[in-house]
Amino acid sequence: MTSPTPGPARPDPRLYNEDLAPAAERKWGTYSIFALWMSDTHAISNYAFAASLFVLGLPTWQVFLSLLAGISIVHWFMNRMGHAGHRTGVPFPVLARASWGVYGANIPALIRAVMAVAWYGIQTWLASEAVVLLGIQVAPGLAAYDHNSFLGLSTLGWIAFLLMWALQAVLLTRGMEFIRKVQDFATGPVVWLVMLALALWLVVKAGGDISLTASLTGLSGGEQLHQSLIAVSLTVATFLTLVLNYADFARFTPDHRSYRRGNLLGLPVNFTAFALVSVLMTAGTISVFGEAISDPVQVIAKIDNPVVTIVGAISFVIATVGINVVANFVSPAYDFANLAPKYLNFKRGGMLTAVLAVVVMPWKLYSNPVVIQYFLGALGAFLGPLVAILLVDYYFVRRGHIDIDALFSADEAGEYHYRKGFNPEAIIAFVPAAAVAAVLALAKAFKDVAPFSWVFGLAVAGAIYYLRTGKARKSGEPMADGLIRSQSVKSAA
Repeated sequence: MTSPTPGPARPDPRLYNEDLAPAAERKWGTYSIFALWMSDTHAISNYAFAASLFVLGLPTWQVFLSLLAGISIVHWFMNRMGHAGHRTGVPFPVLARASWGVYGANIPALIRAVMAVAWYGIQTWLASEAVVLLGIQVAPGLAAYDHNSFLGLSTLGWIAFLLMWALQAVLLTRGMEFIRKVQDFATGPVVWLVMLALALWLVVKAGGDISLTASLTGLSGGEQLHQSLIAVSLTVATFLTLVLNYADFARFTPDHRSYRRGNLLGLPVNFTAFALVSVLMTAGTISVFGEAISDPVQVIAKIDNPVVTIVGAISFVIATVGINVVANFVSPAYDFANLAPKYLNFKRGGMLTAVLAVVVMPWKLYSNPVVIQYFLGALGAFLGPLVAILLVDYYFVRRGHIDIDALFSADEAGEYHYRKGFNPEAIIAFVPAAAVAAVLALAKAFKDVAPFSWVFGLAVAGAIYYLRTGKARKSGEPMADGLIRSQSVKSAA
């Protein structure tokens, strides 16, 4: 009598919950991915970055080309990471188990989570500052509560901050499908309407007297080229956080075309269009107000119209919520869930993110340049090596062949268990690459190459990991392209 063939092993509860499992529904089509990028790029920080290049002395056309080149590189990276996220259907920390080990994946996940928590708090606080201005505009008597200080915030500041915190908590813990609907119809399109209205107003007021070729400071040709290259590199560096965890979103796309088209519309097209409008608005402020203003909130304040102030403040609050959702909430929600799947799901991981964002007192972080430069700067230098290890493993070591069920297995014989759940090859590649990138980013002696530190980190980590795992390459096998199905995860439902 033959014994029955054993079925697939059930996923280990230490590694599995429904939020970490392969996506059951895939509703993020082209427009949702496009809206995702609108939510992320329509931020005051991106406006200020583009405007600062113009104020520095780059002509408008050169700012446009520099940012287009940078975002095109980002677009390439997003498509590469999107391929992995779409096919596996799992979020970033689960995908990282293939290269880091089923427990080692918590290393890149927690690095990403720490950065996200800090910036989630900072963005929430910046949005609350707009709420304070809005409140005083509507009810001038509230200004009396904006002069005291408790732990660094006034009474009105605390009320505004906790209001923004609670609003986001209610919205964001409703799950990924609710997030998709909010960004599709609110966070991205609203800011575009306000930006275009402001740009049109400035162009009309300036009588069309806006130059696309003049340098504001008369930079030499050589220095313009240098600053353009820095702009290209910083554009990529800014988006490396989302490159790392793009699987969190691509996992919900129904086909490869959805994320590829959404990336094309949302990155090279939308980002550069937004940057161009930002620069044109800054150039327009010179003609209209006699000075270059690189902050859209200040532009609104200069117009000195209560209706414009209210509408503008609300729109930029919405924009801040949008970037917080995309860049600073989704990733740590999954990252913390990956740390203890038995106890933390997406919603609980999200609430932990929100609570920690208050504990770190983000207004103190933001006002301390040492913290911003050395702590968050060092963490940012780690992003290049982390991205390199994931992509080299997926494209060159495995050729896209991932065993989904093994990602949720704690069996010592499992493909991704390595040594006690950690892949030493990933650690060996990461540590020297991260050290090189951090030194280049932070040491004053290397200030000229600091904007390019991520390039060195990515190259060093990618080369080491590739050379040390070369024997594992699936040479000769074609790159896998179809969806990867799971048996054990389905049987656990």
